[in-house]
Amino acid sequence: MDDLDLRLLDGFQRDLPLEIRPFAAMGYRLGTSEAEVIARLARLRDQGVVARIGATCRPNTAGASTLAALRVPRRRIDQVAALVGAEPGVNHCYLRQGSDWNLWFVATAPDAAALSESLARIEAGAGLAVLSLPLVRAFNIDLGFPLAGPRRAMALDQPADLAALRPRDPALMQALTTGLALVPRPFVALGQALHRSEAEVISRIRALSQARILTRFGVIVRHRALGWTQNAMVVWRLPEAAVEAAGTALAGVPGVTLCYQRRRVPGLWNWPLFCMIHARSRAEASEVLGRARALPELARRPHRVLFSTRCFRQRGATIAEVAA
Repeated sequence: MDDLDLRLLDGFQRDLPLEIRPFAAMGYRLGTSEAEVIARLARLRDQGVVARIGATCRPNTAGASTLAALRVPRRRIDQVAALVGAEPGVNHCYLRQGSDWNLWFVATAPDAAALSESLARIEAGAGLAVLSLPLVRAFNIDLGFPLAGPRRAMALDQPADLAALRPRDPALMQALTTGLALVPRPFVALGQALHRSEAEVISRIRALSQARILTRFGVIVRHRALGWTQNAMVVWRLPEAAVEAAGTALAGVPGVTLCYQRRRVPGLWNWPLFCMIHARSRAEASEVLGRARALPELARRPHRVLFSTRCFRQRGATIAEVAA
C-alpha cells in the first residue's frame, strides 16, 4: 500500500460523506479523483484489506445477538468449529486460550426466538452446552484501526435513540452491513435494491447515525490483513455496582478497541466486564493491558486474558452485532 491507500483507509473508517457522490467527496479531500478512489477501494477489497464500504450497527436494535462459547475437547475443535461456522447467523468464531470455554463465537438472528433456535441447533449438533452472554451495556463499540500515529482512545459510547428506528430501517441496515456498490452514485444502487429513493436512503442513514443505531459508517477494514494479528479478550470480575465506573475508565484506555458489560451466568461465568485489545504483537497487547490494569477502578480486580489462537470465521457483522 502507498501513502494514498493509507490516507484513504485511515481517514474514512467512519463518517463516510453522506453526499450523492461520496467517493468524489473523498477524492476531493484526498487530492485525487472519484475514479481513483473507487479503483483503490475495489483493489483493496479484492486483496482482502477492505471488507466493505458500509456500516456497523448497534447490537440488538434490529435483531438479536449474543457472544457465546463452548468447552470443546482438543480432538474435536475442528469438527465443532465447522459446525458452528455452518450456522448462518454466526459471523465470528475464534479459538481462545486462557479459559475452559475455548471456542467463542458471535451469533445473530432476526429476533430472540430465532437466536435461541440457532444456539439450540449448535448445542444439539455439538453435544455440548452453549454459554450465552448477551450484551448488557456498551461502553465503547466504535471499532476502528488507526494506521498512522499513536494509539488513541475510542470515543465513549452514546446511548441509542431507539425512537428513531422506522419499520423499513432493518432492511436498509442489513444492506449496509453487506456494503455499498463501488459506483459513483452508490445510494442510487442501494435505493433501487430496496425500492427507495436516493434521497430517502441518504436521509435514513444520516438519521440512524445521529441516533447511534449505526455505530460507524465508512470503510470497514480487515484488521488482520493490516497487521493487527493479536486479538485478546480480557474479562474482569467485579461487583455489579463497580462495573459502570470501571467500564467507563477502561473504554478510555488507548488500545482498548471494544468495551462492554455482558450477563453473568451463575455457576458458569462470573466475569461481567469485557474488553478487546487488538494489537500488532503480543508485547503491544501486553502494554495496553498494563495500562488497563493500572486503572484505579480495576486495581487488584481478578481478570483473565483470552488470546485468540485460531480464527475459524470472520465476516462482516450482520445487523445484530459488531465486530468481536
